[in-house]
Amino acid sequence: MLNIRQGSIHLFRFAGIDLFLHWSWFLVAVIEIESRKGRYTSVVWNVLEYLALFAIVLLHEFGHALACRQVGGTANRIMLWPLGGVAYVDPPQRPGATLWSIAAGPLVNVALLPILIAAFVMSRMLGWPVAMHDAYIFVRAILAINISLLVFNMLPIYPLDGGQILRSLLWFFMGRARSLMVATIVGLLGITAFFGLVLWAHSLWLGLIAAFMLMTCWSGLRNAQALLRYEKLPRRQGFACPSCKAAPLLGAKWKCDLCGQLFDTFETRAACPNCAKQFPMTMCGDCGQWHPMNEWAINAPAGPGLVNGGLPAK
Repeated sequence: MLNIRQGSIHLFRFAGIDLFLHWSWFLVAVIEIESRKGRYTSVVWNVLEYLALFAIVLLHEFGHALACRQVGGTANRIMLWPLGGVAYVDPPQRPGATLWSIAAGPLVNVALLPILIAAFVMSRMLGWPVAMHDAYIFVRAILAINISLLVFNMLPIYPLDGGQILRSLLWFFMGRARSLMVATIVGLLGITAFFGLVLWAHSLWLGLIAAFMLMTCWSGLRNAQALLRYEKLPRRQGFACPSCKAAPLLGAKWKCDLCGQLFDTFETRAACPNCAKQFPMTMCGDCGQWHPMNEWAINAPAGPGLVNGGLPAK
């Protein structure tokens, strides 16, 4: 994950979301603008085109962040850098919530399509290709940028939006760990094909994107392996999360934040056996929801999940 505190500039805060811009964005902007000078009669249009790219990516990331908040998740930071944007979203660990948080980004690009298509058609009808050639090229370029970003992001390659949407859909049927495993394996196959495109195009830029996707996808695969091992741990019967129905782990998996004692919060009814501190709420690590202990005491089937009554042991 990117560290927003290193090499980044805080631009502004909107709707409780802080926007950061990495310093390398300016370097790449200068390179890109210089390399495309011949497209327009004035470099001002090149600058406007790059700023339009900035705006489209920003809207895309705000789509992720606002959708995440809508389903009860946390989203308060966005980072823009040369390889795209990153919305730091933490939706509730449920497939539906995750699916909406991810799908909302590409849906912003879909919503922009009719607007940009209408602007392009209107520019042709008004004779801009001859009368206002630079403006016509600009409108056509923005439409192409939006379509390219939409198509690229929807590729079923984890961690692109398409790969994460695939994972969210599989989550409904396969569970959290196995869905991530399948999505990352599909992603690795897709990245292999993408590297073939890099070699064919001799593009350093595409190579950097492929390398970033490979590192992130590999990290996701290792996370899936850890989740699979975790799901095989023994579970406590007779208790389940009221929200996601996941059964809690069995054993002393919780640590009192007052005295440091390890204990089983379900065995002691959410009280530390050493200092008697009572924990009024217990959080499900699978879906992130908090519930009083008496709401957990139901006869539900066991399932994957981590419950944090107090602080989880490290």
